[in-house]
Amino acid sequence: MSKAFTKETEVEEVEPDAGPAIPKGVKNYITPKGFESLRAELKQLLSIERPKVTEVVSWAAGNGDRSENGDYIYGKKRLREIDRRIRFLQKRMEIAEVVDPAKQTTRDRVFFGATVTYCDENDLERTVRIVGIDEARLENGEVSWVSPIARALMRTSEGDVARMQTPNGAMEIEVLEIRYEDA
Repeated sequence: MSKAFTKETEVEEVEPDAGPAIPKGVKNYITPKGFESLRAELKQLLSIERPKVTEVVSWAAGNGDRSENGDYIYGKKRLREIDRRIRFLQKRMEIAEVVDPAKQTTRDRVFFGATVTYCDENDLERTVRIVGIDEARLENGEVSWVSPIARALMRTSEGDVARMQTPNGAMEIEVLEIRYEDA
């Protein structure tokens, strides 16, 4: 009997959703810009990428033997990845709580959405922006609001010294400047 007519029994590797985990009991705060970014990615996956891959898989399936058809095998795998990402984005967007930093009224203290310049014990000056878990990009100076640095900075004012727990022990950091970007 041809493999084309047998049930595919290949064990599928189970991958976790692509994205950082949200700690239990914590809300999924996100900035309006971050929420729009998730929405744009979801729209792109649903309206452009998934239909393209589906078309390739349909074409490849019509070519006969699927067991050795690279376009079919890769396409099915890519469809699973896309569907997994779509489910992840939909779940995250359902539980997201959009917080606009521009509407922060207490601008002299560090809260979600603040851009904070601080100095550590080694006189190294750094600037970070506190954002949602799904939008944090360290290379852009954006840190998650549940990260150790953000937790240490929360509710501090300019001139305050906060203690941050690091793998090498506690470190003191001094808040130099607090800004809230107007979107």
